[in-house]
Amino acid sequence: MALSHALLTSLIEKSSSGYDLARRFDKSIGFFWHATHQQIYRELGRMEASGWIESSSAPDAGKTRKRLYRVLPLGQAELQRWAAEPSSDMDLRDEFMVRLRADAALGALGLAPELARRIQLHAEKLALYLDIEQRDFAAPDLSRAARIHHMILKKGILYEENSIAWANEMLTLLQATDATPTGTKGHQHPTPNKQRRIGADTPKPGL
Repeated sequence: MALSHALLTSLIEKSSSGYDLARRFDKSIGFFWHATHQQIYRELGRMEASGWIESSSAPDAGKTRKRLYRVLPLGQAELQRWAAEPSSDMDLRDEFMVRLRADAALGALGLAPELARRIQLHAEKLALYLDIEQRDFAAPDLSRAARIHHMILKKGILYEENSIAWANEMLTLLQATDATPTGTKGHQHPTPNKQRRIGADTPKPGL
């Protein structure tokens, strides 16, 4: 997905100035599609040059250069074309998973504090999502659009809940095994010959 499609969606929801669009983007689509304000302004210029959107002086512009952006029929057609395409496969990259693999290969690397920090970040994001859910989706008679927005939010809630549960289980494992002296019940480094034999004869689990 290009940033332009996210911006078209946001502008169809509500025509906005570049500043207001960037702020709304941060609080909605920005949760799952990140873009800096500078990137948003650059993309708005390209979209206007392509005839997808147009801008006019905002009613409250005064002596400023504030512009109000709205989507043109060509932009709506582009969004419909893009939405009908098959979605690309998810490309998951998590550096911390590689660190855990390194920990498993080398022995305890002291990753528990970083994992605890990540749990706190997930907890903060979960609290934010739950606040949004209570504020925006508590009514029993939500519109179709609001119900779809709620389902998108629920995916974020489930992701944070599952991430916290997994991270707590991993933290318990690290704290228990990191405290066990190497050579007893903890991780034992194989000799170089054993390492070569394990690599040759035993399939390594993938992630």
